[in-house]
Amino acid sequence: MAKKKNKKKSFHNVPAHKLPMHPMEQKLNLKKMSDITWRIFRIMSEFVEGFQFLSQFKKEVTIFGSARLSPQNKWYKEAEKLGKLLAKSGYTVITGGGPGIMEAANKGTHSVDPKKSIGINIQLPTEQRTNPYVTKSKGFYYFFTRKVMLAASAQSYIFFPGGFGTADEFFEMITLVQTKKMQKLPVILVNKKFWQPLISWMENTLIKEYQTISPEDVKLFYVVNTAEEAMKYIKKSRERTIF
Repeated sequence: MAKKKNKKKSFHNVPAHKLPMHPMEQKLNLKKMSDITWRIFRIMSEFVEGFQFLSQFKKEVTIFGSARLSPQNKWYKEAEKLGKLLAKSGYTVITGGGPGIMEAANKGTHSVDPKKSIGINIQLPTEQRTNPYVTKSKGFYYFFTRKVMLAASAQSYIFFPGGFGTADEFFEMITLVQTKKMQKLPVILVNKKFWQPLISWMENTLIKEYQTISPEDVKLFYVVNTAEEAMKYIKKSRERTIF
């Protein structure tokens, strides 16, 4: 009796997604899944450690602004003054922990009560470092986990002149308030001249021309020129404990 020859299986008409994996491809996929799994664990640990870090503070106010403004700049000095006023009123000041506006706010706070000067830091290629006026700090690898921590428990958010990062954080805050994912609380822009072109764009382009936001949406934030004006709104805010 003649032996049957083993026919080689043909995959000519088999869809690509149903083709069996090559052994090397299997190894690569396992490595990819392993990398993703460990990244997820790293993200989870950053969130857990971040919330544990924040749980030790009360009456937090978060201050945002450019890392590039020098101590000679008018708004650096105004941020330093605001840090002093906040510390004298018993508030904990949280910044991104870097130079510029962040340093100024921490410096003012530190001069009154060092225990209330907090930094939530991230390592950047050029300008980010922990400023010397941060008493307690927590470093983050991922930008998005750090952003959640900066927003997590503050009862007021203060925005000094800044770049893309400051604008990104401002729009995230007012989006959360607008969509009621976060309770309404003071979002304060400092320096009317700096912020007015952005507000004019909102009013003329977003509201009037395209109707992409509602007229009341530009009432989600306040615009001031001095630390004292900012304090009037901050003092009306209530402490919150969770994002």
